Amino acid sequence: MARLDTLKKYKQKRNFAITPEPAAAPADSVQQLPGALQFVVQKHWATRLHYDFRLELEGAMKSWAVPKGPSYDPEDRRMAVHVEDHPMAYNSFEGQIPAKQYGAGKVIVWDKGTWVPVGDARKGYRDGKLKFELHGHKLRGHWALVRIRSRDGSKQDAWLLIKEHDAYARPATEFSVVDQFPDSVATLGMPAAAKAAKAAKAVKSVKSVNAAKPAAPAKKPGRSAPSGMPPDAVKAAMPQKLSPELATLVEGPPANAEDWVYEIKFDGYRMLARIDSGGVHLVTRNGHDWTAKLEHLAQELASMKLKHGWIDGEIVVLNEAGTTDFQALQNAFDRTSTERIVYFAFDVPYYDGHDLTRVPLVERRAFLASILRKSPPAVRYSETFDAPARDIVRSACKIGLEGIIGKRKDSVYTSRRSPDWIKLKCSQRQEFVIGGYTDPKGSRIGFGSLLLGVHDAAGELVYAGGVGTGFNDRLLADLLARMQKLAVDKRPFKNPTENDRRAHWIKPVLLAEVTFSEWTSDGHIRHGVFHGLRSDKPAKAIVREKPVHASAADVEERVPTTLPDSFKVTNAERVIDPSTGVKKVEVVRFYGLVAPLMMEHLKGRPVSLVRAPQGIQGQLFFQKHLDLGTMDGVRQLDPALWPAHAPLLEVAGPLGLVTAAQMNAIEFHTWNAVKTAIGKPDRMTFDLDPGEGVDWSAMLQAVELMRTMVAELGLVPFCKTSGGKGLHVVVPVKRLHDWDTVKDFSQAVVQHMARTLPQLFVAKSGPSNRVGKIFIDYLRNGFGATTVCAWSVRARPGLGVSVPVAWAEVNSLKSGAQWTLQTIHTRLDKGNAPWAEYAKSARGLSRAMKMLDFRR
Repeated sequence: MARLDTLKKYKQKRNFAITPEPAAAPADSVQQLPGALQFVVQKHWATRLHYDFRLELEGAMKSWAVPKGPSYDPEDRRMAVHVEDHPMAYNSFEGQIPAKQYGAGKVIVWDKGTWVPVGDARKGYRDGKLKFELHGHKLRGHWALVRIRSRDGSKQDAWLLIKEHDAYARPATEFSVVDQFPDSVATLGMPAAAKAAKAAKAVKSVKSVNAAKPAAPAKKPGRSAPSGMPPDAVKAAMPQKLSPELATLVEGPPANAEDWVYEIKFDGYRMLARIDSGGVHLVTRNGHDWTAKLEHLAQELASMKLKHGWIDGEIVVLNEAGTTDFQALQNAFDRTSTERIVYFAFDVPYYDGHDLTRVPLVERRAFLASILRKSPPAVRYSETFDAPARDIVRSACKIGLEGIIGKRKDSVYTSRRSPDWIKLKCSQRQEFVIGGYTDPKGSRIGFGSLLLGVHDAAGELVYAGGVGTGFNDRLLADLLARMQKLAVDKRPFKNPTENDRRAHWIKPVLLAEVTFSEWTSDGHIRHGVFHGLRSDKPAKAIVREKPVHASAADVEERVPTTLPDSFKVTNAERVIDPSTGVKKVEVVRFYGLVAPLMMEHLKGRPVSLVRAPQGIQGQLFFQKHLDLGTMDGVRQLDPALWPAHAPLLEVAGPLGLVTAAQMNAIEFHTWNAVKTAIGKPDRMTFDLDPGEGVDWSAMLQAVELMRTMVAELGLVPFCKTSGGKGLHVVVPVKRLHDWDTVKDFSQAVVQHMARTLPQLFVAKSGPSNRVGKIFIDYLRNGFGATTVCAWSVRARPGLGVSVPVAWAEVNSLKSGAQWTLQTIHTRLDKGNAPWAEYAKSARGLSRAMKMLDFRR
């Protein structure tokens, strides 16, 4: 029973008729797992962002406010202010505490799980030295809370939250758990041991086939159906497109075997089935519709009369031994005889008007099993194994399978590569890009060997060795004919090969599936064997697969995959912005965090950097070229894009963002054209820049007028904050006109606005011209001009961030720096959604020019 007197302060501070927070209640009114002590960390945007760290003890949640959040670095001791006890019911609270209430602001469940005291917990708490082990989604291993001073009972005690030295500890310069994992875990359920009882119960309906015969999915064992839709499913519209969850290659199975289930790693093509009012559509992992290629399979699925939804699985061809045969699958498409293809289904992210992505894996699979009970022969359920992982791998390898897939029982479904799904392979195997071939020797026909490559972090193709075995005469002839049609004169690899003098180069678009024994020290494969061509992935996606330790993948589930473990931040503690105290390492982490969002705006565009080696209060440098050395992930563009000018820069991938930040880059500015059509802009940018004396209400009025003007011209405007004083209106246009035409037209638009509303707008730059008025900067539309990129930090006090916004929320903005580096977490859940229609909104300018009577 809870000691309700410990919750007296909690109740006194809250008006439960107004706040959605739970009222104090006895602990036994909250359903708990037997023998488990709970912990929760709630991310709380009150007056300042902080993290509320809570441990169950003596029938209540002992609580500390941690301003910077936990750190995995034992040297990075985090201040933890002891606050009032909270009721057990608070553990699941998420929501908005209303204004004028205690703690007003947004609250999410940032982490939760169970904790195990080291020693006597009550004594440790009283003495001010509490040691414990955490089993959470994000926080793991051994920790300590240590009181550093004790004050009068009316004051709050100051403690330190300290990570102890163990296998999970990591330097703060390499890893920040609060930055890498910003989101809620409320829908994930309890992790690990706390979830085991529930998972074991759900697994009963999906018992495995015999581990000694993993090819047995052809057999259709009986399966019991769950009672209706899983309880964690939520009603939601089914998305038009879906990217599948991908598995992470690991060196060996994780130690916590009870948390995982295993399936066959099918040697086939990943395939998503979408069932809607238009019928069944079979879609590859990259969004290509293969329904026409798989008519028989689409018909089989349609015959099942399934409700609208997405099903995830893999298509394969089974050989006489009952195992999957990748070459036979490839031959089936080459010969247009696809009737032998079988679809193994293993997940169901959406079904019957419900989103199941947040439902634990074992419950999703049990539900999938129920809807596939009466499936035709071509549609099968992918069974799981209940034997130890190493035994399953050994058995799979013995009968010639590629390996197995492990999946965490309580994991959600996410459209990215995830450590909750892992690959355990029998041998090293992956795809390579074919960049050329050599002539055959002796009596061999066709060619000698294929010359293979993978892409590096900068997106360039690197030679990775050759493969000359695994071919028969027919395949040699067919593949040679394909490659001859792709002949090019220039070597596609950035580095030389041992066959440069006798090689035939081809356009790097064909993908080869190859097994091999090992990688050499110079990055070449040994003892390669060709298994077939792949056509379900783009060549640009092929990189060297590097296995990680299962434990590392487990902890770092949202660490950007482009950040190598060896990445170090030099001068990490240098203060970048004295007004906020933000350090260099925080800027680097920020760009690692927003990289997936920011790359949509940087991709393929020339970019300029604003660097601040001494912080934003020091001298700033505008960098357009790689004249100051090289940066991984940042590359030079073709000099022909701007003759007689030094080569421009491109941020080729997420690694380029963090590398540039490591080199003290603060701002990223982009051109209004992409590198493949540098002479014709694909957007116009209008920068609304307020002069002295302009209040914010005038700025909001101005941007709405600008929106109306652009829309009247038949164009589609989008808005983003500048991260500074003003707002940007960005207009996508078709690539039909040169730079001078677009710039002059944008000037005509601005001049029209200034003539029509001279009391608000001015068309001339310069501080003296715009006192009390807003200058609409059209100069951003000239050749070589740039505008700060969406999601870029600004090198100004406060470190504002340029953020895409929807027109419906513009009137609620308080400034052009509405979000800063320190508050950007509050916006990441919306991401680029406000600009979801941007890609299909480009319009030609001819009609707009006529309406404005614009002539060149």
